[in-house]
Amino acid sequence: MQIRRGFTLALAALTAGLLTGAAPGHAQAAAAPTATPLPLSTVADVVSAGDRVFVSGGSSATDVVVTSATGTVIGTLSGLPGPTDLLLSADRRTLYVALSNAIAAFDTGSLIESARYDTGAGECPSSLALTGRYLWFGYGCGQGDGNIGRIDLGRQPARVDTGVAVGQYFYGSPLLAAASQNRSVLLVGQPWLSPASVYAYDIGAGGALSAPRTNAFSAVGSNLRDVALDPTGTTLYTAAGSPPLVQAFPFAEIATPSATYATGPYPRAVELSRTGTMIAAGAHAYYAPDVFVFALDGTELARYELGDELPAGGLAWSPNGARVYAVSWDWTGARPAMLHVLPVPAG
Repeated sequence: MQIRRGFTLALAALTAGLLTGAAPGHAQAAAAPTATPLPLSTVADVVSAGDRVFVSGGSSATDVVVTSATGTVIGTLSGLPGPTDLLLSADRRTLYVALSNAIAAFDTGSLIESARYDTGAGECPSSLALTGRYLWFGYGCGQGDGNIGRIDLGRQPARVDTGVAVGQYFYGSPLLAAASQNRSVLLVGQPWLSPASVYAYDIGAGGALSAPRTNAFSAVGSNLRDVALDPTGTTLYTAAGSPPLVQAFPFAEIATPSATYATGPYPRAVELSRTGTMIAAGAHAYYAPDVFVFALDGTELARYELGDELPAGGLAWSPNGARVYAVSWDWTGARPAMLHVLPVPAG
């Protein structure tokens, strides 16, 4: 285990107002969303620990940017090879960062690296999930080499296993999601392919994965970009390039949607609030709203326009449900990546 210091103070932070609007008949977004330029040209993921927000730069970057809850840049975790997916521990004291060939752990208070887990044969890890003592990672470099790895954090030293989805084929790194209140289930998605597939695993003794349940043919749609689980692990959510809505399915039988949430064309992100009572959904929209907030019954509570491209999975809730954080980037490179702080209206 290596212990490294990866915290450097940022020199400045600029905050700009972001205009939002809602079409007639839709709920108006809460006042004063903000957009903060980040010292990044690309972005991959965002998470909120409450008082601090973390944004990763992606596979071609070397930094994770740290901001305050309101979006002011306060520092960076630097010198990291290809930081992509981010994950917080249940107590929000540890930040896990997927790197090109390892997973790093940082203390969210001191911003000091506390551990680094070499993923060995599990190259290109890019999706993380946590179920109690087991830290799961989807890995694969996009050449038919995708699978799932498992780190047993309850052992000292921690044990890393790869290829734990026995007999399952993933073209690239699979998408993972866990349930905050249920340590016995794991949701896995096959990204990009058409039709798309998701797999519902039960976790047994020693972290063994059961034979998975999968969706009915074409039920999920095509070009899967993000997956999520409700806190109890009874309902799963998918954001795929088609159809133009986020879908909910029973975890026990992935056949017919139990609910849908209309985002418009090309959904690419879905995130549940900590209580599981609200859903944030994002789409790839050039001249239309990109981010939506829904109640579970499908009532739209707010919508927001980002102005640039939302990456797959680029949404996060604040722990108290008062804000949604979204990241965006300009594919031309003419503008820096942005962190959007989107206040959620009460009720």
